[in-house]
Amino acid sequence: MATILVVLSIFFHVSYSMPINNTDYVRSNSNSTGPFLGQLGVDVSSSVSKSEFECLKNDGYSYAIVRAHHSNGGVDPNAPLTIGNAWSAGMSRVDAYLFPCFRCGDPEGQVKETVDYLNEHGVRYGTLWLDIEQNDWSSDHSKNQDFFASLYDAAKSRKSTGVYTSQYQWNSIMGSDYTKGGSSPLWYPHYDSEASFSDFQSFGGWSRPAIKQYVGNALVCGVGVDKNYYP
Repeated sequence: MATILVVLSIFFHVSYSMPINNTDYVRSNSNSTGPFLGQLGVDVSSSVSKSEFECLKNDGYSYAIVRAHHSNGGVDPNAPLTIGNAWSAGMSRVDAYLFPCFRCGDPEGQVKETVDYLNEHGVRYGTLWLDIEQNDWSSDHSKNQDFFASLYDAAKSRKSTGVYTSQYQWNSIMGSDYTKGGSSPLWYPHYDSEASFSDFQSFGGWSRPAIKQYVGNALVCGVGVDKNYYP
């Protein structure tokens, strides 16, 4: 009888002291029915408070990517505080993204303005992502390629750099044969609600992605976000 009680005591101790399987928890918050073996994060284009990031973190989102430059030209004044709030809330990784303005010209200046602005405010962030999607690009691929080359080289000379784009956007803007940027990490959108790379097809010099934006325009913790998967 004493032996049985000891065994039961050990069983209940182990059962209640085992850590929660965070992968299962995060999958339940991902709206994904596919396999999940990584982390979830959000990208934001508006001001987000520390408490809102804490809520996002408690919901299973562990990193953030914050807009630092508007597509109509100029830095995003919300970026320094929002990035700081993400770190203060305990996010494990915080990046920034630059949405360039083609019609504004001076791609090197847009990068310099963004990086200098964040530096002046003492902002700590990882990768600077270049957001390449339809906005006001030229119908001439060669002009777009020249602009991107200058933008990309300027970013690479100042900061760890990645590219946000889809196969459709890239081919439409730059042309299917253009591969500059293909040596940097790729963050691609595909709104299939699947936190995995099983849907990815190579393009633009990228054979594998770094991040997938798998849900767009979601509302989580009262914050407008896009959801992202990072293995």
